[in-house]
Amino acid sequence: MSVTAAQGFEAAGVAVGLKSSGNKDVAVVVNRGPLKAGAAVFTSNRAKANPIIWSQQAIADGVVEAVVLNSGGANCFTGSFGFQTTHQTAEKAAELLGVSAGDVLVCSTGLIGSGDKVFRAKVLEGTQQGIAQLSPDGGDDAAAAIMTTDTVPKTAVRQGDGWTIGGMAKGAGMLAPGLATMLVVITTDAVLDAPQLDAHLRAATRVSFDRLDSDGCMSTNDQVTLLASGASGVTPDEAEFRAALIEVSRELSAKLQDDAEGASHAIAIEVVGAASEDDAVEVGRSVARNNLFKAAIFGNDPNWGRVLAAIGTTQAAFDPYNVDVTMNGVRVCTQGGPDRPRDEVDLTPRATHVRIDLFEGDAEATILTNDLTHDYVHENSAYSS
Repeated sequence: MSVTAAQGFEAAGVAVGLKSSGNKDVAVVVNRGPLKAGAAVFTSNRAKANPIIWSQQAIADGVVEAVVLNSGGANCFTGSFGFQTTHQTAEKAAELLGVSAGDVLVCSTGLIGSGDKVFRAKVLEGTQQGIAQLSPDGGDDAAAAIMTTDTVPKTAVRQGDGWTIGGMAKGAGMLAPGLATMLVVITTDAVLDAPQLDAHLRAATRVSFDRLDSDGCMSTNDQVTLLASGASGVTPDEAEFRAALIEVSRELSAKLQDDAEGASHAIAIEVVGAASEDDAVEVGRSVARNNLFKAAIFGNDPNWGRVLAAIGTTQAAFDPYNVDVTMNGVRVCTQGGPDRPRDEVDLTPRATHVRIDLFEGDAEATILTNDLTHDYVHENSAYSS
């Protein structure tokens, strides 16, 4: 059910030829209310796609009637023509739905620099077809329509005390944090206003999407949107709602990690004993972005020396000679020196767990990443659609 698991939402996913595969490539999510509250976080990349520039303006009043998303073209670095295309997409949706264009968010994903008159015509056609096919059961079609190099749709649902949260995400490459990563739409039928949604979304993003660092490459098109219809009539306990939203966000993050381009290992880097949460995140991210470490994991080599070398580039508080490193349950390094033999570590499973203890405090954080593989290099050297 994805984004239509919550009451008050309709969605659709259609194919209009943006993808050479003929698969679905335009999705529409509509909030039927009675509330039309929304919040969003965006890429912090200074190079922003036209849909991001538009949506950042549109979300300012906290009112969102609909979201139109296309795959098969990023509409980034396409000049004024590209921004006009985004504007016309919102206007087309607004005209068909009888709402204001300023209350329609637009998202695009695909090849940067792609977007011409044919692209515009197909996106507008997809918007029209999608709205014509809106359904309370259309969430799965919408989730399929936003896929690019993804191999599977990514959805998550949680039930609260009389309310529901449903979400969909896409992303398989260019997964690195900066307020948000990839394209995500999350919906709820709980009674919440825009400021509440914004606070909950930022809290959830901070510990989920912001800690997915698959390949260290930040996209120009990243957006995570949270919409509330209020259709359940239930005002949730704020702590319970936030916990459920974090669960949905973490599940979607894990699915994005597991489907990362060419990856053979899904690596969770757990940093404990840090002096602060910021230190834990910095250490985990440094290891996650270390190509030597990622290549070692691809080769099933528990090379803990590369972990310590990566930690040493950070500003975190730690003593290099008082650090423990454990890989898949085997402590291979203690107090900055060798511990158990490397051949005791089994790195053949896809799920890989690295635990780093800094012995500086009680703070901790986990960063999700992937290994660096031949397939990743091949896929990104050949990617052009």
